[in-house]
This record gives sequence, C-alpha cells and structure tokens, in this order.
Amino acid sequence: MLAASNTSPLLNLSIIDRLDLLRYQFEKVVIPSAVLEELMPGKDYPDKLAIQKAIEDNWISVVEPANQNLVKALMFDLDRGESNAIALALQLEIETVLMDERDGRAKARNFGLKPTGILGILLRAKSDGKILSLKSEIDVLRKNAGFFIADSLEKAILSEAGEA
Repeated sequence: MLAASNTSPLLNLSIIDRLDLLRYQFEKVVIPSAVLEELMPGKDYPDKLAIQKAIEDNWISVVEPANQNLVKALMFDLDRGESNAIALALQLEIETVLMDERDGRAKARNFGLKPTGILGILLRAKSDGKILSLKSEIDVLRKNAGFFIADSLEKAILSEAGEA
C-alpha cells in the first residue's frame, strides 16, 4: 500500500522515534519536494537523520507533482506542503494521504482521497500490536513534538483503542 504525505505526520513520528510505524503500514511513502524542504530545514535536527535514512533506503521517495496549476489553486486554501501532497496523491492515484491539519484533510476528502493523520497511524499500530499504549505515545507526542490534541478527541481515540 502506498501513501502520499504532508510534513506533519512524518516530522512528528520522526521526533518521537516512531517513523518505523509508517514503514510497517505502507510499502512506500511519496512526498513532494515542498514537503522535503519543510522536513529538512537548515538546522541539524536529530530526527532529520531518520528521514534521511528512509529516503536513502527508498521507502520514502520524493516526486514532484506535475499539475502545478492544481497546486496553485489548492494554495488559496492550504499551505504549500498540503497542496503539493494532495496534487501528488491525485497524480499517482494514491488513495491514502497522510495529513493532520483539518482543512487539508477536508480538501483531500473532497477529491476522493482518504486522509489519515498521526493519530490514525498510532491507532492502527495499537490495533496491530506494534505499540503497547496509545496514551503513552500521545503523551510523548505532546512532550517532545508539542503536538496538540483536543481532550474530546483524545478521549474518543483512547476509547476506540480500548484504553478509556
């Protein structure tokens, strides 16, 4: 199964040293160069190494979306990474797009794509026995990545994972 990705899921999973969960769930993740630029800022972040290794191992690959008119149209409502990721998913006929931001997920759905975010990835990992505690992963996300999750959403997802 393939997935196209925006920056947030890759960056946050890398920060908490859980990029392996993506490799388990998807045979390949494609990203546009706009996302690569957001993932690889000038500063040398430790989590950057895991992303570089994934690119070297070719399970994350960089592909430029051909339809730049679509990218530009999407950028009226979304940021550069989200716009490029959606255009790339459509171009490559990839159903799953990894994206956390609400507006981007809504726009992806409008195009018939199936967005999933970091919480969906963690929930699936919990269901598949790849992580022991969804709550502890969420806590690490908050602490190390500054990830925001509304209390009501956290309760709902923990309930779904059987951790309520």
